[in-house]
Amino acid sequence: MERTSARLADRPTAGARTWIDATPEQVWPVVSDIALLPAASTELQAVEWLDGAGGPRLGARFHGHNRNDLLGEWTTTSHVVECEPGRAFGWAVADPEDPIATWRFALAPRDGGTDLEYAVRLGTHRSGLTAAIERKPEAEEEFVRRRLGDLERNMTATLDHLKRLAEAR
Repeated sequence: MERTSARLADRPTAGARTWIDATPEQVWPVVSDIALLPAASTELQAVEWLDGAGGPRLGARFHGHNRNDLLGEWTTTSHVVECEPGRAFGWAVADPEDPIATWRFALAPRDGGTDLEYAVRLGTHRSGLTAAIERKPEAEEEFVRRRLGDLERNMTATLDHLKRLAEAR
């Protein structure tokens, strides 16, 4: 996936994709299991469903515990904003109307398997990134590009991990 603008107000995006030798119905339980996401990420350390959700459904919430050498440690609350089994799973971090970021897995059948895309769109909700930009506005594009690169690396590693899990089932 091609990256977009490096200005936060433009809600820049980044992403990664892979092909998985399993049907979208077989891949869905892997991509919608948030407990699997931290295993390959250098930033996301742990997740847990809130409000007794116990699994993916529209409106469900979960905490994400994160650590980053530049930003420190923090916990976010995410809201499931898209949940179509076999097709798409997405969540907004912090406020669904004004998110820090919106994340999405998109599944599409291809050649007997699944094209899986993992994408993020940054938002303008107050975060470590917005704080850094406020302190040094002239470096906004550099900060955003660096952040998108970090996220893209973790998304690629996560897709590789999910691919291995889905193909082993």
